[in-house]
Amino acid sequence: MFIRPFTVLDGEATRDVFLRAIRVTASSEYTPEQIAAWASHDMDIFAWTAKRARTSTVVATSDDHVIGFTDLDDQGYIDMLFVHPDFGRRGVASALLASALERAGELGLAELSTNASLIARPIFERFGFVVLEQRYPVLAGVRLTNFSMRRSLAAPATS
Repeated sequence: MFIRPFTVLDGEATRDVFLRAIRVTASSEYTPEQIAAWASHDMDIFAWTAKRARTSTVVATSDDHVIGFTDLDDQGYIDMLFVHPDFGRRGVASALLASALERAGELGLAELSTNASLIARPIFERFGFVVLEQRYPVLAGVRLTNFSMRRSLAAPATS
């Protein structure tokens, strides 16, 4: 596995990972109606690619195929962390989050935040994120569940 910066050539591959992760992996925790609202079939590839390019997105690859991705904005918000279902439980999400933590350190950020899904919450907790509140966002008229989470990046005191 190799972690590298997103390029515009990764647009379709990251969108595919996003859709498959939701439609397959997240289907264990979300209803078909919720999945349909979250992973719409009419996603504009140009808007998707432009958003990925505007945010500090990195991709995980295996044999030159995108198998996962995450992002980090300048305020420390992680909007997306998705792994292709065929590569789940192989350390991909951990490697991506470690990359985000490294980037946050380079940016001198004091904390990271995310709104984690039911599926993503455990990996964020393993990386020291704590739940601030359970949330119920509405997408396309359908109520979902996620968790507002934070992780402090304060440097440990030295003596």
